[in-house]
Amino acid sequence: MKEAEIRNLKKITKAAIEIGSIVEHGEEVLPENLDFNIRMLAEGGMAENLELEISKTAGDNWMLKEIEGN
Repeated sequence: MKEAEIRNLKKITKAAIEIGSIVEHGEEVLPENLDFNIRMLAEGGMAENLELEISKTAGDNWMLKEIEGN
């Protein structure tokens, strides 16, 4: 949402995220879990129904690779 505001986007249509080995509450965050949570949080907002691509990467961080909208 912060990146969308920086780019003056009113609606997010696509986002691509790379996620490394991130442990939260004692378990690794998996791409499918992240996908589910992002979609749940996006309901009714500017990112509802976005095209979301999540890929694994090395390391222990994450990165927003791409964001599109209007």
